[in-house]
Amino acid sequence: MHYPWWYVPFLTAPMLIALVSVFHVYVSMYAVGGGLFLALETQFAYRRGNRRYLGYLKDHAWFFILVTIVYGAITGVGIWWTIGLASPLATEMLIHIFVFGWAMEYVFFVLEIASAFIFYYYWGRLEPKTHQIIGWIYAFSAWMSLVLITGITAFMLNPGAWPQQRDFWVGFFNPQFWPQTLARTGGSLLLATLYVYLHAAFREKDAELRALIGTRSARPGLLGALLVTVSGVWWYLALPASAQAALAAASALNILMLLIFAVTVIVFVMLYLGPYRHPGWVTPGFALLLFSFGLAAVGSGEFIREAVRKPFIVYDVVLSNQILAEEVAALRQTGYLEGGVWTRAYVARHYPQAMNEQGQIDEVALLALPEAERLKVGEVLFQYHCNDCHATAEGYSAVGQLMRGWTPELIRLVAQHPEKAHFFMPPFAGRPEEAELLSQYLASIAKPFPPGLATGGE
Repeated sequence: MHYPWWYVPFLTAPMLIALVSVFHVYVSMYAVGGGLFLALETQFAYRRGNRRYLGYLKDHAWFFILVTIVYGAITGVGIWWTIGLASPLATEMLIHIFVFGWAMEYVFFVLEIASAFIFYYYWGRLEPKTHQIIGWIYAFSAWMSLVLITGITAFMLNPGAWPQQRDFWVGFFNPQFWPQTLARTGGSLLLATLYVYLHAAFREKDAELRALIGTRSARPGLLGALLVTVSGVWWYLALPASAQAALAAASALNILMLLIFAVTVIVFVMLYLGPYRHPGWVTPGFALLLFSFGLAAVGSGEFIREAVRKPFIVYDVVLSNQILAEEVAALRQTGYLEGGVWTRAYVARHYPQAMNEQGQIDEVALLALPEAERLKVGEVLFQYHCNDCHATAEGYSAVGQLMRGWTPELIRLVAQHPEKAHFFMPPFAGRPEEAELLSQYLASIAKPFPPGLATGGE
């Protein structure tokens, strides 16, 4: 109610956020794990005096910077752009609650960027010891960025005692902090291995050196797979009860959970039996297969993490329709349209006859409007109250499809009490007259009962 809605046709705004963020996570995890790999392996190559390996690591560092700094920066800005438009209230809350955390993250981010460029562009011009130190500065800075971002994003899923105590550190070290930090660290190590294989399989022609790369890089991947598996169980145990229930109630999420663990085990076995035990397996086909498995596991994990927060964006703080949880009771008294700056301005401009002498919206007068106008008001209610999760007649989670064959009475009941139809939907935060306007609009876009199916004798 604090911001206007943003409509993304067919796809919906949350799915656009998911697409941009998943592609960013693929790179940001590589930025962490790849940084640790480069720091460790550069140190190893210097100590062994292996100039051929150093040459490969410099070549990989160029690929690493191109992907993580250039592409990563673009997708990072894309995340802020999409969440600022699609989830402005939740974004505002996270900025205000964790302003000190964001400040720390930006410091480490600047240090990360600067050290990455020094590490690559001063390669061969710095003393080996200094060069190694720069590599470790980057690795530590990148990992600290992961830690700080994880504390904030984990807060969205389970803020712990923060709603009662309102303390920065209570919110940051929330019940989800440690399992998600371990999971993301493990995922970073695993993805880094897969990126290294992919790069080495296509760029390195020396079989002996490629075998060394396979053996050396398999170790962090194996460790990462173990961390992902263990921390995944811990993550589930640290979920709020409603999130566990949402996970259990959605068959698609159960399939994705199974996919994550199955793929992680498969990758672990392939890493162990392949590059770790038989380094000659670092081939383009094998590398592409492993890389695809890794992307599937990470993408599934991100989707599940976002999906189980319902009916919240920030658990117990911001509902999925951009309303503070504490505002619902008041909006049911004053009216949903009256409670928002933008909705109130819309009604005052288009339906001045529905404004009373005190300048407030008269919901009963809205119900007296002609049908076409009632449907327009109902559409406004839908866009503000439901658009954050649902498309209209067509698209992702389109209500027109979900209500196929519903009777007007059933639509009205769900509009009045959506949380009773599905516990992971937020409650309707408006007056009964507004629920009626919304139900009339929903009935107008509901698809008919599929022909040829039994309808209970009707």
